[in-house]
Amino acid sequence: MANQKHVAVLMGGWAAERYVSLDTGAGCAGALERAGYRVTRIDVDRNISAVLAELKPDVAFNALHGPFGEDGCIQGILEYLDIPYTHSGVLASALAMNKEKAKHILKAAGVPLAEHKVMHRLEAAKGHPMKTPYVVKPVTEGSSYGVLIVGEGAEHPPQELYRDDWPYGDMVMVERYIPGRELTCAVMGDVALGVIDIVPVGLDFYDYDAKYRPGGSKHILPAEISPNIYQSIQNLSLKAHKALGCRGVSRADFRYDDRLHGTGELICLEVNTQPGMTATSLVPEMAAHAGHSFEELVAWMVEDASCGR
Repeated sequence: MANQKHVAVLMGGWAAERYVSLDTGAGCAGALERAGYRVTRIDVDRNISAVLAELKPDVAFNALHGPFGEDGCIQGILEYLDIPYTHSGVLASALAMNKEKAKHILKAAGVPLAEHKVMHRLEAAKGHPMKTPYVVKPVTEGSSYGVLIVGEGAEHPPQELYRDDWPYGDMVMVERYIPGRELTCAVMGDVALGVIDIVPVGLDFYDYDAKYRPGGSKHILPAEISPNIYQSIQNLSLKAHKALGCRGVSRADFRYDDRLHGTGELICLEVNTQPGMTATSLVPEMAAHAGHSFEELVAWMVEDASCGR
């Protein structure tokens, strides 16, 4: 019998990741309809509180990405309106979205991190803030927006940081570059799913195109790494999920230096509380590997939705 629960799928918004969010939202809305839910698609604008108060859905499926959607803001509105919602709550969302704050929590929990520092972008542009190679990334963006890699032996920091129209906020994180594999693992509830080895096609960096362009990257699942490293990634993903107070689905990203003369270190880069759910996204692929269809995954997320935890 069809499930008549009314789900509002929140997508779009005004962050840099708007178009990824629209793609995620469309895919999730279609899957929820196939699973028997009554679905309303909402392209979120600054009037969202009034829209939701009038609509009164049973659940909000949060398909937003980036600031406002991932940082605790929309979560706070949904808490105020007493509408259960998917993914993490206010505090976990705010912590995970701010790379500096998240690293404080993860370090205290024993999750291995790369050396890093936070500074104004104009300071980072004056001279190398640390020994090359290193990475410069906005403190509160996702989908690799604004990420700059400074190669070994580079003469100066990225001059893009001086741009008058730099759109990613003035504070940036400078982080030691970790060579090797790009690995990721999702957590669904209290279970760590499989580990994917992400191989960008024709690139050294898992950038926006590699993430969202069909064929932009090759996903190896299960990752072809030693069983102890595979299990360590699963354990660390679950530890990070719990340390930040996440709920529902999250995804942790790692670098693993397994080069012939590499360091062998395994480093957690970040935790994503609103991982993408597009046709090329990682979480649906990991869920499918664990035996959950896309429809089953999004239905589980709706049934897991809540307020105040």
